[in-house]
Order: sequence, then C-alpha cells, then structure tokens
Amino acid sequence: MSAKHERLLEFLAETDDWVTAGELADRLGVTTRSVRSYVTSVKSAAKPLDVIASSTSGYRLNREAYASFVGGLRSRDAPRERVHHVIRRLGDSPTGIDVYEIAAELYVSESTVESDLRKAKLLVEEAGLSLVRRGSVVTLEGSELNRRRLLSRIFRDESAQGFLDLENIQREFSSKNLAAFKSSLLTMLDGNGYFVNEYSINNVLLHLAIAVDRAAKNQPIDIADESELSETIRSIADQLDALVRSHFGSGLGRRELVYLSVLLTTRVLTPGHDESAESIADSYLDPDDLADMRRIVALASEEYLVDLDDEDFIVRLSLHIRNLVARAAENSYSRNPMTRSIKGSYPMIYELAVFIASQVQRRHAITVNDDEIAYIALHVGSYLERQNLREERVSCAIVCPGYYDMHLMLRKKLEAELGGELQVDVVITRADVDWSALSSDIVVTTIPVPAARDNVVVIQPFLTDADVEAVRRAITTVRRHRRRMEIKDQLLQYFDERLFWRNLHAGSEAAMIRSLGASMEALGVIDSSYVEGAIEREAMSSTAFTDTIAVPHAMSMSASRTAIAIVVNETPMAWGENRVNVIALIAFSEGGRRAFQSVFDQLVEVFSDRDDVQRIVRRATDFPSFIDELVHIMDT
Repeated sequence: MSAKHERLLEFLAETDDWVTAGELADRLGVTTRSVRSYVTSVKSAAKPLDVIASSTSGYRLNREAYASFVGGLRSRDAPRERVHHVIRRLGDSPTGIDVYEIAAELYVSESTVESDLRKAKLLVEEAGLSLVRRGSVVTLEGSELNRRRLLSRIFRDESAQGFLDLENIQREFSSKNLAAFKSSLLTMLDGNGYFVNEYSINNVLLHLAIAVDRAAKNQPIDIADESELSETIRSIADQLDALVRSHFGSGLGRRELVYLSVLLTTRVLTPGHDESAESIADSYLDPDDLADMRRIVALASEEYLVDLDDEDFIVRLSLHIRNLVARAAENSYSRNPMTRSIKGSYPMIYELAVFIASQVQRRHAITVNDDEIAYIALHVGSYLERQNLREERVSCAIVCPGYYDMHLMLRKKLEAELGGELQVDVVITRADVDWSALSSDIVVTTIPVPAARDNVVVIQPFLTDADVEAVRRAITTVRRHRRRMEIKDQLLQYFDERLFWRNLHAGSEAAMIRSLGASMEALGVIDSSYVEGAIEREAMSSTAFTDTIAVPHAMSMSASRTAIAIVVNETPMAWGENRVNVIALIAFSEGGRRAFQSVFDQLVEVFSDRDDVQRIVRRATDFPSFIDELVHIMDT
C-alpha cells in the first residue's frame, strides 16, 4: 500500500464514528473520487478481511479485521516490502545478487526489479552505502556498521507506527530468546541503578537481534580502539557479554558489545536510580553543562511563567540532554511513539520543550527533531504533574435517599475511585430535592431527575464500573467548560476584524506567516523581526498541533499588544505533515506573558475537535459569524 492508503487507515483508526469521503479528502489533500479509489484498493489488498465498512454515512474501520490485516505478514509483492526484501538480500550476499535470479525468485519482471533497485538506491545512500553494478550482478558496498543501520531503518519502516513489537523482531531475525533476554537485561540494568526508557529499549534490542544474526553469518563489525571508552561503557559491555552468551549460546565481538553498550547509555539509560541529585551531578555531569542547563531552565521559567527551579528536575534533564547531544552528533535520534499525542494534547508543555530544545541547539550546534523534543516534553510534563499544577478538583453533590447506610457506602466508593478529581460538598438523603438550589459542579444521583441538566449524572444505587466512567466523563466536561470560560473573554479580545481572513492560501508555511505578519506589521502590532522569529520557530517543529489548526508564533514576546491573525479555509492547507483548515498567527506582548499559557493551550483545544472546526468552516463566512460560532463552541 502507498503512504496515502496508510494515512487513510490511520485517520479511520482515530475514531469509532463514520467519516465522510469529504472529510477524508480534506485530510489527505485529494479528491473524494481518490478517497473512494483508496478505499477500494485497501479492501482489495485486505481480502478476505473486510477492513472498511461503507455506508451512506461514510466509512468506518472494522477494528478486528484491521488488527488481523496489520498483524499479518504482508506479501512480498507489495512494492515497499519488495524493495526492503531486495535490500536484505543484498546485505546477506557479499558477492551480490543477480537481477534475473531475484526477478525469478519474486515472480516479477526484470524491469520491476530494476525499478526496485532505483528505489533501494535512495535508502542505501542515505545510510552511507552504495550499490555497485557489474553486468546483471549488484553488490552492496560500505561498512558493516552502516549495513546494520540500514537493516534497522527498513525494519522500523515496515513496523506499525508506535512501539516496536518484540514479537515481530523475534520473527524477522529468528531470535526466539529475545523476550527472555530483555527481562534479564532489565534486571541487570535495575541492579546497576539505571532508569530505563521503555519507549526506546526495543530499538536497541532490534540492533542486538541484527548483531546476533550478522555475527552468525560471519559479518562482524570492525575492531575498534577501546582506550578512550568510559568505565561505564566497559562495565555494561562486560555484563552484556555474559547475558548474550547465556541467552543466545554464542558471544558477540568486543566492538559489537561496545556499540550496543553505547546505544544503551545514549538512548535508554539514565543513571542515579537511587541517588540524590547532588550525587548524580558529581558523578555523571560536567559542571559547565549543568550550569548551562540551569541558565536554560531559568530562561524558560521567566519566558513562560512556570516554576521549573528544582535541582532534581534540572539534573535529570541535564542527563537526558547529554545523551541527546551525543545522539544528534551521530545523526542517530531516538524515535518517540508518543510524539503526536504529546504535541496535540499538551501544546503548552510541548512549546516549553521547543524553547529548551532551541537553546540546546544553539549551544551545541546540533539539530533537535520532533521526537527528541517530545522526550524533553515528557521530562517537563512529568515534573509539572508532580508539582500539582493541573486542574483543581471538581465539586460534587450526592443525592441518595436514605436507606440504612447506602449513602455512606456510595460516597466512600466514589471518593475511593475519583477522590483525586472529585470534592464531595454535600450528601442529600431526601427524595424531595430542590434541584435548582444545588450549586456543585456536578450532581450524582440515584433517583431520576424530572428535568435533567447537563451536569447531572444518574447512577445505580450500587456503583458500577459504567457509573464510574459516566461520572469521570462529567468531570472532564466540567473541567473543559471551566477552562474555556476562564479564557473566553480574554481570547475574544485578541481577535480583530482587520486580522481575519476566509479562504486565504499561500504556497508554504513561511509564505503564510509572512502574509499574516505583514498585516500585523501594518497595524503596528509586530515588526519584521517577529515574523522572522515565527518562521525560525516553525522550522524547529511544525506548529500544527492537531490535524485542524496551526498556531505559528515567535518564541519572543515582543509585540506591542497581544493579537491573533486568523485564517479559516474551506480547503485545508499542507502544514508540516498535517493539513489544516485554520491558521492562527499569535503575537504576544511582554504584558501578555501571563496570558500566554492559557490562551495558547485553549486556542489549540477549542480547534482540536474536527466537528467543531468543520462547523466554523461552514458557518463562519465573515468576522461576526466567526465570533458567533467560536462563542457557541466555547459555551458548549
């Protein structure tokens, strides 16, 4: 399947509802006719599995069939998988492969294999290797280390998005002992006092499986000088050697053990599991690096008005950045399966991570990609979570007519399940309730309500799992509404009829930023340096935080006043890897610094629901109707 087919399935997988051909066309940047063609192709490829259901309401994924389709081994006659198969054959054949023989093996024409080789050449050259042709024989030339990196790359490309599946790695490299090896490895690392990044460890295990497979084929990595290796690397390599021999029945060369140990220390491990921040700093960090991280954290705290001044947080983030710099120096970044989720769900935390990453980039002259920014966001988000900077608990009234101690049991169960989110203000044990007098955020009742309000949840006298989920949904709704009301008036004052456009298009992200920026400049809101700053920020990481809205902005707050220039387009525009209907260029003034956090997060949240955005796209034909629709969405 092509990338378009895969994106079609990804979009359908995001919802349990029907999705129209028009919505899919917008998100894919194609016509509805193309969408119907893609659906037909996917159905054909998945036969006899019925992976997509069709109706007058649109399309919907049959999840069980889809899981079977994705989980099954894909046929080698699929173009991408066939190219990868050819690369693997080249890697296993020191004397090369014959074009005619491989065509016969794959039951395709010689011209098809020639086409596959042209595609393979791009991947091969990206890995620092080359294809050499002598008549009909093609060989792969280059270092063994680069060959392994290429194998790792194509395996990850074949895997479903997200975590690498250990079972797939075992199946691909005939390595049945990998799961048991992982358990022993985790025990060993924990015993050495390391935190383990579970998001990345399977990537290193993939490298291990490749190493064991290649060593068995007598294709080892060249011997390297160990004179400059740290004691940490030497120690891990020694322990790794014992584990490999125990689980796989044979050893790896010293160079391979060292290489795998370096991967572990730079991608997976953070020392100091049971150590104080001071001890970790003394043992593992350069004083200059730590001082620089304190400076960066202080700048971030000042710019975004958050309290990040915590030594434990700074030390552990410094360790992470040390490893990040080492990875970036070798252009060997860690993948993060949570990147899209973090970016869309926590835009303000992600923005803080972008700011920190930009400072690291400047100091070390490296590039920090989206996946690595998301790892920084995990550090920032987990710290802020520990500091309880999230929302306050929701107040609750319980209505449960008295019958023995049922009301007491109900309160006890609710607080046990939701005590961190719920504050019980009052318990009413009468059946004649003055519902209008209840002022709590939500009302949980075991008796029917004559005229039910949105904040009333009717439950069973004996609390069930379904009841708990219903109350949890009500809490989420209250919090969302509370947040929106807090910034509604504030947000609306930043819009200006002179900075509103409908169906305004540009050839690129930078061109759109310049177009909107020129209008802001004309009103004296910003100067040209702010526009260039917004383009620079965009180059670091796309500001399309969801599939519907892009929020370009500079990281400096140098506007004369806080304002938002906004575009609402019926036809979505390509923005990074997304296609968005709404583009909002935000300019914040120094005095608007405190508003930045709430406005930024809420603007993204308000425009994150695709149905809400489509409502605005359909109905916001001018500025007054845009404001009306925005208020309606924020009030619901």
